[in-house]
Amino acid sequence: MESPAPRRHPSLTRLRRFTDSLPETAEVEAWGHPTFRAGKKIFATWGADDGLPCIGVKQTLGQQARWIRQDGFFIPQYVGHHGWVSFYADEVPWDVAEAILEDSYRQVALKRMVKALDALRAR
Repeated sequence: MESPAPRRHPSLTRLRRFTDSLPETAEVEAWGHPTFRAGKKIFATWGADDGLPCIGVKQTLGQQARWIRQDGFFIPQYVGHHGWVSFYADEVPWDVAEAILEDSYRQVALKRMVKALDALRAR
């Protein structure tokens, strides 16, 4: 992802709202754009590709291969070889984005954090 889109973009507001609902998350500025962490590990990023707002998420290589067959998804520079995938925030339905974000969170979060999330989802 290149330099970020405007910081007041609705997709960033939605991303923040969703990540704030997850246990022990924090937003940290890194590489010139917001990153979202479960504890110390990054599970999501927000930035832009050709000026279009994008969200990047941690995935396995197998998941990545499936996602990039879908419209709006692409392999990001620098971290794509680790399974990361990015998607255009305005092209992917938000329910799909939330599912991908939660999966990414679960991949990097500590067991106690996942257990806390499961307890929240069980309510």
